[in-house]
Amino acid sequence: MKHVLTHCFQLALLLLTGASCRPGGAEAEGGKPTLTVTLEPVRYFAEAIAGDRFEVNCMVPAGSSPETYDPTPRQLMELAASRAYLRIGYIGFEQAWMDRLEANAPQMQVFDLSEGVPLIREADHEHEGHRHAGGVEPHLWNSPSNARIIARNVCAALCRLDSLHRGEYAARLDSLEGVITRTDSLVRGLLSEGAPRAFLIYHPALSYFARDYGLTQLCLEEGGKEPSPAHLQTLIRTCREQGVRTVFVQREFDSRNAELVARELGARLVTINPLNYHWDEELVETARQLTIDN
Repeated sequence: MKHVLTHCFQLALLLLTGASCRPGGAEAEGGKPTLTVTLEPVRYFAEAIAGDRFEVNCMVPAGSSPETYDPTPRQLMELAASRAYLRIGYIGFEQAWMDRLEANAPQMQVFDLSEGVPLIREADHEHEGHRHAGGVEPHLWNSPSNARIIARNVCAALCRLDSLHRGEYAARLDSLEGVITRTDSLVRGLLSEGAPRAFLIYHPALSYFARDYGLTQLCLEEGGKEPSPAHLQTLIRTCREQGVRTVFVQREFDSRNAELVARELGARLVTINPLNYHWDEELVETARQLTIDN
């Protein structure tokens, strides 16, 4: 498998070399300039602020895990046409690929949207033994307070790329911040209705959401892997002590252990999508699910 991936990457480099020889990439052919992002929620923020000034491409397709995804040779080729890459900061895909993406599209500017975000680090927050590259919890976007910072970073990047239209980007940022504020208010309203303060999730994608709203996130993963029987027993005991009534699962992960724990607890098993393009709707629905009685 490693040999196959290496071969694909080498092929992509050849394609990239040819593509990057065209001055201006897609822009030279009369199209809109292109931005590339890692995740669908980031595409939501970028499109909300860019309007029709940029085409926004997403590297990790819907339904794929951004922890383990490998880009296709075609994606690597198309990246040569991007004016800029808006990275979210610490997600597994970026940890594994960003240096190679930058090296093989040297004309592409890279902006880190995590700048200014108060990060949850390994020393500050543990997920029942879960580890992430660099010791940083990477799911920054699942939080209205972080979303405001991410949106402002997107706007700043666009203003640097296209200063002629900075007034448009600032106006769209203002509109997006209104959406973020309304989302935050809706979530707070739902969680004020006596919702349990703890929940269980397979992969710890809601760490910043939990921090924003004073919730406790318990995680099924053990060191980023399937939980051991001993871990499951400890977790079930902790969930009972904390009154967990909701077990969240994500589409990218095996749900069998989550189903087992939910049955043992008599809790509701709920599928969520923290990678949803419709970032605002997803956060509100996640909060709503925590308020539903068994």
